[in-house]
Amino acid sequence: MKNTEKVKLAVIGLGSRGGWLVDQFLTMDNVFVSALSDVYEDRVENCAARVEKACGEKPFCTTDYREIIGRNVCDAVLVCTGWEDHVKIALDMMEAHIPVGLEVGGAYSVADCFRLVETWERTKTPLMFCENCCYDRYELMCLNMARLGLFGEIVHAEGGYMHDLRTEILFGRENRHYRLENYKHRNCDNYPTHNFGPIATILGINRGNRMVSLTSTASKAAGLNDYARLHENVDPALRDYPFAQGDIVVTNIKCADGATVTLTLDTTLPRPYSRGFTIRGTRGMYQEDGNYVYLDTDFTEADHWNWKIHWNNAEEYLKKYEHPIWRRYLEDGVRGGHGGIDFLVYDDFFERVKDGKPMTLDVYDAAAFMCITPLTEQSIRNNSAPVEVPDFTGGAWETNDGSSRFV
Repeated sequence: MKNTEKVKLAVIGLGSRGGWLVDQFLTMDNVFVSALSDVYEDRVENCAARVEKACGEKPFCTTDYREIIGRNVCDAVLVCTGWEDHVKIALDMMEAHIPVGLEVGGAYSVADCFRLVETWERTKTPLMFCENCCYDRYELMCLNMARLGLFGEIVHAEGGYMHDLRTEILFGRENRHYRLENYKHRNCDNYPTHNFGPIATILGINRGNRMVSLTSTASKAAGLNDYARLHENVDPALRDYPFAQGDIVVTNIKCADGATVTLTLDTTLPRPYSRGFTIRGTRGMYQEDGNYVYLDTDFTEADHWNWKIHWNNAEEYLKKYEHPIWRRYLEDGVRGGHGGIDFLVYDDFFERVKDGKPMTLDVYDAAAFMCITPLTEQSIRNNSAPVEVPDFTGGAWETNDGSSRFV
């Protein structure tokens, strides 16, 4: 493609995430929504009407995503369906040599992750794992600080998807949302990538480092039943339904370089939103809850006793250690949802499709991030037994260099 051309994009999956993203793309100058697909015809029609109103041209519409293949209606596709269809659609598009943007979520099997890698290695069709949290302002600040050595040697990291989703889950039938069936039948860390993605970037996963094993433990499932009993508008059948998904899932990961990672899934009990992003090194740390930086060079043990006065001091560190991506972004004007990170991840994807450059978060990242879900399911099923994490790179992680990412 010519660099000045807009990417013709097919959006597959037009529920709450996909439909919302279509509206965001209508405000971007490097993409044109040329095709739409969802199994529900009303979703397709509603999104098509908004695209036509904004652009004066109706996109190609279908309820069967396979009809997009071979029609030359797009330069790339974005997969925003329920989690269970992500890999299947991505594989079909890669086989058709259509670049893929893959929205986040865990895989349903490790074999699916290997299929993604094998298909990319055979077809070389670009695939970008669109983990927007890797572009978050504070996560990128910490990446910059880590690269500068300010945290010293990274020893441990923590993250979580800690988000009260009880209404979204329990009204899944009414809203045609995929999470309900997952919580009914699976017990795992079903959404690990928001929290693990930024950590993986800092730890150099697939680029000088990798995960080697994990253990995962799930609590009992009580939150959804209790909420259903307290709210008459929730389907009565869910009041005593034996949900498989534990309310809290804690996963501990061991990396090849000796660093450890703790991930937490916490979506069915009352709580404020947090990803709990934490980096611990030999010379300092960052913690999202409190939004603070602690460095040996700036603080002493005397500061421990009244630490609350230093909460939110990370804003001061931004002045000095703001990542270059965000320095440019602030100058150009922050746009889009989730504080601007949606714009950043998709702008990056579209520009790389146009230029033919390697994807920032590639198929190996997709496989590594997504495999956490089936591996935690296996560990929980076997009484929190350790599980080996496959090396999807075939050993290339030892010599891969991640310094060119997020620069």
